[in-house]
This record gives sequence, C-alpha cells and structure tokens, in this order.
Amino acid sequence: MSSPRKGALRRAEARQALGFVSPALLGLGLFTLFPVGLSIVMSLFNWPTFGARTFNGLGNYIKLFTVSPDFWPAMRNTFVFAITYVPINIALSLGLAVALNSRIRGRGVLRVLFFIPVVTPMVANILVWKMLLQPKGALNGISEGLFNHTLPSFLADPFWAMVMVVTMSVWQGLGYNMLIFSAVLEQLPDSVIEAARIDGATGARLFFRVTLPMISPAVFFATVMTMIGSLQVFAQPQLLTGGGPLNATYFYGLYVYRNAFKHHRLGYASANAWVMFIIILMLTMLVFKSSSAWVFYEAEMKNRLTSPAKSARFR
Repeated sequence: MSSPRKGALRRAEARQALGFVSPALLGLGLFTLFPVGLSIVMSLFNWPTFGARTFNGLGNYIKLFTVSPDFWPAMRNTFVFAITYVPINIALSLGLAVALNSRIRGRGVLRVLFFIPVVTPMVANILVWKMLLQPKGALNGISEGLFNHTLPSFLADPFWAMVMVVTMSVWQGLGYNMLIFSAVLEQLPDSVIEAARIDGATGARLFFRVTLPMISPAVFFATVMTMIGSLQVFAQPQLLTGGGPLNATYFYGLYVYRNAFKHHRLGYASANAWVMFIIILMLTMLVFKSSSAWVFYEAEMKNRLTSPAKSARFR
C-alpha cells in the first residue's frame, strides 16, 4: 500500500475514533469541566442567586478563615466524624469479609443481607433510623417494655447525636467495603496460605503477617474512598439531625449547602467547596505517600514470602 493511501486510511480511522469518543468528550466538557471552571470563577465573586455580581478576588477565602463563625466548628465536626467513621467502617467490613470467607452455610445470603443498605435509597434508610431513634420510637418502646428503662434522647443530645450519625453511616456503608474485601479474599492463592501454615503461621499471626499484607492494596483503596466520602458527608446529618442539636452534627457539607441555598451566597459557597477540595486532595496525597510503608503489591509480596527470613517471621 502506498504511503498516501496509508495516510488517508489513518486520517479516516482517526475521524471514526473521534466520532465514537465525541459524546463522552462532550459530556465531560458540559457536565464536569464547565461546572468546575465556573465554580472557580464564582468563588472570586460576590455571586448572589439574584442580583448584581461583583468581583471580590480572594475576599471569600479570607472571610472564610477569619470572619465566619461556623467554619471552624463545621470543620471540627467533620474531622471528628471522619476520624471515628473511617477506622470503624474498615475494621468491621474487613472482619465481616474474613468471617464470611470461611466455609459457612449461607454465607452468600449473609453477604446479600449486609449489602442491602448500600443499594437501598439513603433517604429511606435515614427516615427509618429517625423513626427508630425518636423518644417514642421503636428502640425506646422495646427498652421500656422489656427492661423498664428509658433510653437517652439520641437525637436531642449532642454526644449521642454524633454517635448515631456515625452508627447509621457505618451501617449504610458497611456492605460496600465488605464486598471489596470478600472479592479479594476469594482470589488469594490457597498454596500461599498453606505454605505459611507449614512455616508455622496460624490464627492472628497468619492474618497479620500473610493475609493482610496480600490484601493491602484493597485496604488502601477502601481507606482512600471511605475517607473521601466521610469528609463529604451530607445526607445523614441533614435528614437525621438537621445539624443539631447545638450544631453538634453541623458538618462541612451542611455548611456549604446552607451558604449556597439558604443564604444564597453562591460565590462564598464555591469558595467553601474549593477549600474542602484542597483539604481532601492533601489528605489523599498524604495517604498515598504513606502507602509505601504498608501497601504491598504482588511482586513485593512474592519477595516477602520467598525471602530466607520468612520462616523466622512466622515463629
């Protein structure tokens, strides 16, 4: 085939490829790149829902850190939630995955049951929890009927309100990470586990020295995604407690939402959102940086398990 014909064929293939990907590129531009760019511009303006827009430079960001009375409490509550929620979620989902990985009858049904809250609409789940936790709700009724004991007012006490938001969130998201860990545990080679047992690894030592390092990439992925989700939490406090009582569950997501749609300060809310984006980005980079110390990929695990000192570590 001559060179001109090859060039024409390549150009035709390139046009066809562009035609196939153009809908995706158009969607990316309209629904991702354009809103992101617009939010950056909006954060530099006093941008009310209605009325004139005036350029403000970095004024929204300065106001956020120096003037706003709700910024630091909302940030504190968000980090308290994340620091509590993430390790509980990871530990429980990993424990469930390990327990259901054993040859027990009905483990498939149990996995489905634990995964149901993930696929159930969050609003419906929250409303059910709200009915259960009311002073005259089902939990208090059972406690008074069986034990003659009145439970605390979970949604009216600052401490218990945070506990219930964390508990409900763990229940809601437990099945997702459990499914990830279950899939990874199913793929572990039996030969490696048996070799570790022959070398003297059993019980907790087998799990922490062999199983956990082998699934550490999945733990890393689940940790990053769960951390990002916890810093963006919104529906649970909004519908379960409304940010109360006494702003005990007033999280950063609520702070951004109210500035945008209650106080109609879209520019200020955009600045709020970009501050959280930078915080999430920095924390994600920190987790990625630390991953070299505790995440072991396939080649590293082979070296780890075939090293001369392997047997000594298992004893």
